[in-house]
Amino acid sequence: MDGSLTGIAPRQLTAVLARRLTEEPALVLNGPRTVGKSTLLHALAERFERSVIDCDDPATRAAVRADPGRFVSGPGPILIDEYQHVPDLLSAIKAELNRDLSPGRYVLAGSTRYTTLPEAGQALTGRVDILDVLPLTQAEIDGAGGDPLVHRLLDGVDVSLGTTPSTTTRADYARRITSGGMPVALRRPSGRSRSRWFANYLDLVIERDVLELSRVRQREMLPRLLRVLGSRSGQVLNITGAASAVGMEKSSAENYLKLLEAVFLVLRLPAWGTTLGSRVARQPKVHLIDSGVMAWLLALTPEKIATNDPAALTEYGHLVETFAVGEILRQVSWSDAPVAVGHFRTSEGHEVDLVLERDDGMVFAFEIKAGTRVEQPDLAGIKALRARLGKRLATAVVLYTGALSYRFDDGTLVLPLDSLWSAVA
Repeated sequence: MDGSLTGIAPRQLTAVLARRLTEEPALVLNGPRTVGKSTLLHALAERFERSVIDCDDPATRAAVRADPGRFVSGPGPILIDEYQHVPDLLSAIKAELNRDLSPGRYVLAGSTRYTTLPEAGQALTGRVDILDVLPLTQAEIDGAGGDPLVHRLLDGVDVSLGTTPSTTTRADYARRITSGGMPVALRRPSGRSRSRWFANYLDLVIERDVLELSRVRQREMLPRLLRVLGSRSGQVLNITGAASAVGMEKSSAENYLKLLEAVFLVLRLPAWGTTLGSRVARQPKVHLIDSGVMAWLLALTPEKIATNDPAALTEYGHLVETFAVGEILRQVSWSDAPVAVGHFRTSEGHEVDLVLERDDGMVFAFEIKAGTRVEQPDLAGIKALRARLGKRLATAVVLYTGALSYRFDDGTLVLPLDSLWSAVA
């Protein structure tokens, strides 16, 4: 949305953050660089008349390292950006929380996953609430209001079938999906300018954030591994194959994958339903966090997709899945209720791209298709899941790039992909 792209915090996250500040003593905003974490902190700073302690600034970082206790004492909320640069802050905050566990004392923002920091396990476990700040959703980019589709499903609201066909064209989808949701990239006026930004962004994350986390013996292998993972995004993770493709040992590739996860470039989507029988696969899928980064790595542009080259269309199919999974997971991240996520796959190869399980055990299934038609064979994964779950499968949805909304005889909804962000009053 225009507001998000000019620095205004996304409204959904602002509302979630405001609620949690009244309940939790410490919040951690986790997410990739440049997605809006600093914007959220500065919005809070203005609201509470506080300043932001920016540990990305070398002088500030040195001062905080010299005396972390000085910077974490006093009335809240104390706002700290890129806290991971000074891990001793966590121990100092723990000492403060031992004395006072009042809500709203600290809000920390970082571009490294909190759970990957070695100090995290000892310092604030049980005292910190982690909120993911991910790339912008299409609704935020468009400024669309209303209740998101995923929230309506999770809340048990009946999703009515619209009678007006979607007007989003194939070219519109290609443009949105290859652009991704990184605010700074979206502000770039041209494809070439955006391409330079993605190149510089990945260099920055690898050179600064990854190397700060761990000593990497083969630094040049990191972008190679990321590129291979990008080409396999939306597929079952085969770390042995990925390691072989870049000439690495499997153990090294696994360690490097963890680093790429830690800096929010890559997501492992776990297998779901492994207790439903021995014929359910247990391997995770791999997804890139942002579809724009994935498209850049694969050199997929709207123009290339429009040529209908078979190889490009295969890559585009995986890109569409990664894009849709990201949109759904971002909506899930705004929910206060716990939701388990994963993918479902049988040994016969029947799969469901994304499964959400509510805390009462009810399940919501999403299958994602890049094409404009959905036929009975496309429901094989949903059928296999329904056979195992029965009435626990609350809703099954196929998202596709066609225009019409309809329902199959078994109750499966077929919705245009833009239903994820279309405004609903």
